[in-house]
Amino acid sequence: MICCAQVSCDRYGRTNMAHLTPEQVHQRASQIELVIFDVDGVLTDGGIHIGPDGEEYKIFHSRDGLGIKSLSQHNIEVAIVSGRECAAVVHRMEKLGVKHIFQGHEDKQAAFETLLKKLAVSPEKVAFVGDDIPDLHIMRQVGLGIAVADALPEVQQEAHWVTTLAGGRGAAREVCDMIVYELASRSGHGNR
Repeated sequence: MICCAQVSCDRYGRTNMAHLTPEQVHQRASQIELVIFDVDGVLTDGGIHIGPDGEEYKIFHSRDGLGIKSLSQHNIEVAIVSGRECAAVVHRMEKLGVKHIFQGHEDKQAAFETLLKKLAVSPEKVAFVGDDIPDLHIMRQVGLGIAVADALPEVQQEAHWVTTLAGGRGAAREVCDMIVYELASRSGHGNR
């Protein structure tokens, strides 16, 4: 069973009021039609690896990839929206069957609006997974705003739910598994 924090404090001692109860998280997760992932710090550990030729490399966790494939197999759309551009991201997402790849979007709002329109999905049916300040604007608009465990405290403060695993270390899989489980439970194919 996935555990959801109900109340926590940031590094300044402020109470986190954005978190939902476990029941609210599970209910919202069962309604998700689109999951949007940030890349650096969510699908990777945030490290930037530069080769001798200047090419950028990323390290992705294989379990996260299996989780992303599971979302697609359950008819949940998957997108990535990143402020940076990297050929390795396109290569990895194409291998996973992700069709909606937005890179080089420091202001992620335009990509978010494009996705909503293209997929005809309302914001409350969207989950967004982020870790840093540029992710907050979208996190505040979606039905399920999720921060990875090692996200900035300010991002965790605003999230509806915080994963137990860090970005690039299985956090995406944790999100995928929870959403698929709740979807299956809602349709009568899962056991709680």
